[in-house]
Amino acid sequence: MDNAIYVGLSKQIVLQRALDIAANNLANTDTAGFKFEDLLTNPDPAPPAMTAGIPTPVTFVADGGVARDFSQGPLSQTGGAFDVAIDGKGFFQVSTAAGPRYTRDGRFKLDPTGKLVTQEGDPVQGDGGDIVIDPALGPISIAANGVVSQAGQRIGKLALVTFDNLSALSKEGNNLYSNPSNLPAQPSTTATLKQGMLEGANVQPIVQVTRLIQISRAYETITNLVNTANDLSKAAVQRLGAAS
Repeated sequence: MDNAIYVGLSKQIVLQRALDIAANNLANTDTAGFKFEDLLTNPDPAPPAMTAGIPTPVTFVADGGVARDFSQGPLSQTGGAFDVAIDGKGFFQVSTAAGPRYTRDGRFKLDPTGKLVTQEGDPVQGDGGDIVIDPALGPISIAANGVVSQAGQRIGKLALVTFDNLSALSKEGNNLYSNPSNLPAQPSTTATLKQGMLEGANVQPIVQVTRLIQISRAYETITNLVNTANDLSKAAVQRLGAAS
């Protein structure tokens, strides 16, 4: 009887995690470059229990990690001179206090020194380091291959990289990814950049709302099962007590 309760509780823990992920997906529907996530689950076999001397395996539900969908999000026109969308596989590389990070969020701006930075102020990296722009020289032009020009002169090229195994990237705050496995970053040769555009999140809001409803109903069902198992356990104890 206790096994049923423990299995139900293990499922509820996983459902709570799945609910958090679905809610986060929904909350980031309008976040540029955000990538949809889903929870992976796998059975977690417990040591065999003994029933009348016979091993009885008990299988709990375990969190198997988070899967991330890096498929292309929709592109939208913004007209912003420093808005850049990636069309294809690749990431912008930015420099942070914690080291190099990677993002699909192309909402860039200039800091007081003229550096091209992210919304959080992290310098966007080019093939030669930071990209510095002089506003006095007029508007900039960003070509499809990432070359940044101003007043007809090349001032840098946006570094666009990719990885053989995207699942090795670790998500951090501010729409950034780290590379804890130190996989070699390779230049992206297939992606193109589009100035004045942004890539939207690849989240489907209706699907996520439906997912939230499904998780809530599943949680309620498990709660009812746990309560029923608990009631049966109490009834069994009371009968045993009455018999003695």
